[in-house]
Amino acid sequence: MILQIDNIKNKNDSELLSLFCSSGNSFYLGHLYNRYMHLVYGVCLKYLQNSDDAQDAVMQIFEFLLEKIEKYEIATFRTWIYSVARNHCLQKLRKKNKEILMDFSVDFMDFSDISHLFYEHDSEKQVTALKKCMEKLPETQRRCIEMFFFYEKSYADIADETKYHLKSVKSYIQNGKRNLKICVENRLKNE
Repeated sequence: MILQIDNIKNKNDSELLSLFCSSGNSFYLGHLYNRYMHLVYGVCLKYLQNSDDAQDAVMQIFEFLLEKIEKYEIATFRTWIYSVARNHCLQKLRKKNKEILMDFSVDFMDFSDISHLFYEHDSEKQVTALKKCMEKLPETQRRCIEMFFFYEKSYADIADETKYHLKSVKSYIQNGKRNLKICVENRLKNE
C-alpha cells in the first residue's frame, strides 16, 4: 500500500481523474479531492459562514463527485472543483432563502449584470421587454437562463438535466444574460 501511495503522489490531477474513471476505485478520487479539500472548505466557509455547515458541505461535495464526476469534461480540476463548491453553497443558500453576501471580485463576476431577471420595482415595460427578449434567445440560452433564474438550479444541475457540458451551460447563461441586457435596453430605448 505504501508503494501505491508514493506512486499516487507523483501523479498529476488528470492522471488521477483518469484512473478513477477507468477503475471506479474511489481511492484515486479521494486522493485527488484531498489535494483541494482546503480550497473547497475555504469556499464553503466563505459562503456558508459556519464551520459545521462548511464541513458538511465538503463531505456532500465529495459524495456528489463520487456519483457524477464521470459525466463532466474537466480541463483543470482545481478551477472545476472551485466552481462546484461555489455552486453547491449558492444552492444551499437559495434553499434557505438567505441573503447571499458577496464580494464582487473577479472570481464572482459571472453573476454580474442581470443577477435577477425580475425585480419588484421593474416597470411593466421592462417586464414586457424582458419576456419578448427571452423568446428571441436561442433555445440553449433560453433553457439554461430559465433553469438558473426561475428554478434556481446550479450549473452542475443544469448540465446534468440538459446533458450539456458544464462549460457550455456557463457560456449559455453568460451569453444569454448579455443578449437579454442588450435586447431589453434596445427595446426600451425604441419605445
